[in-house]
Amino acid sequence: MINVLFICHGNICRSPMAEYMCRAKAEKMGVSDKFHIASAATSREEIGNGVYPSAKKKLQSVGITADNHHARQVTKKDYDTYDYLLVMEEYNIPNLMRILKADTQKKVYRLLDFTEEKGDIADPWYTGDFEKTYQDIAKGLDGFFRMLEKEGKLS
Repeated sequence: MINVLFICHGNICRSPMAEYMCRAKAEKMGVSDKFHIASAATSREEIGNGVYPSAKKKLQSVGITADNHHARQVTKKDYDTYDYLLVMEEYNIPNLMRILKADTQKKVYRLLDFTEEKGDIADPWYTGDFEKTYQDIAKGLDGFFRMLEKEGKLS
């Protein structure tokens, strides 16, 4: 089982978009049985809230349903549960480390680290550009799945 946790500041835009997009991609590839996929926040600001309406609308426009989501904060236990803790931007890492204390097993990556365009996925809460966020997450997921295939984890 490949355990993946997507992480952003509030767990209502980017990380749930990545969670539901990853589930859809795994399903489309016929490998969903190999994954446990979830998302979480570094903050407590949005705990219990669903996917932000504009993020949900973008996902719906490409046929992805994002229902039954309730924002939650990352816990120290998540580090033992998940193989990959994929943050959306550099800013998420120090906030995540306040919770985890350390990344001794090198599980924390930015999602775009799996692409040639390493960098941050801009927060659409501030930019208003949910399309760009969607495209960047899709690129990151493509790179992540290529890495998993290369390492033989999807066979």
